[in-house]
Amino acid sequence: MKQIILVLAMMLTVPAAWAMTAQDIIERMEENQTHSTSIMEGRMVISDRFGDRESTYIAHTEGAGRFLVEFTSRYEEGQRILRRDDSLYLYYPDARETIRLQGAALRDSLLGSDVSYEDMTGGRGILDDYDAKLLGEESVGGAQAYMIELNAKTAAVAYPKQIIWVDAEEFVMIKGEQYARSGRLLKVTEVLETMDVDGFRFPSRIRVTDQTRRSQGTLMVVESAQIGVDLPANIFSLEELTW
Repeated sequence: MKQIILVLAMMLTVPAAWAMTAQDIIERMEENQTHSTSIMEGRMVISDRFGDRESTYIAHTEGAGRFLVEFTSRYEEGQRILRRDDSLYLYYPDARETIRLQGAALRDSLLGSDVSYEDMTGGRGILDDYDAKLLGEESVGGAQAYMIELNAKTAAVAYPKQIIWVDAEEFVMIKGEQYARSGRLLKVTEVLETMDVDGFRFPSRIRVTDQTRRSQGTLMVVESAQIGVDLPANIFSLEELTW
């Protein structure tokens, strides 16, 4: 009888020892959304007092540090955004001009959307830039989620503080809040749908709302995705940016 009681006690106490930390949760989340290579096609819908505007794009990515986004919609066709590690470049086909974005220019809006160029910077993992603290669990949109507070380690990030909610089963972020150093809420990110491709589950329909202006939000939609594909050797080079 004593042995049975001992075994039951061990069964009840072991899960607590195995409880996930904030770092564990973020690592699982980033495993889902960071791919060796990918090609994704999608659209961005910008809603404001004038109505809805839609831009389409195709994106090539390599890990967390490199991506190339090319817009394919009528008015933006040929415009490209290249991120190589810590640098962000814009290419305008009409002027055949490449611009490296720095400083205050990074805070400019992408095509008038709720997404800034600053949101697209930073090629490292979350834990490289933020200290993470698990605040607990709560239900978000009917899903049980881990609530994690992120505080920046340096001033070299877009947001000094963030709070994110990560689905406790699928390890996908389902909501995020971005804050200024003063504590003012700047943006809210909501994941409306997710996509499963080759065992990776990641957000495929996201609404970003800038809280500092009158905005109805910007919808980012991934229509299709290929994971682990071969990419041209020089696709992320400045030389190829103007092809």
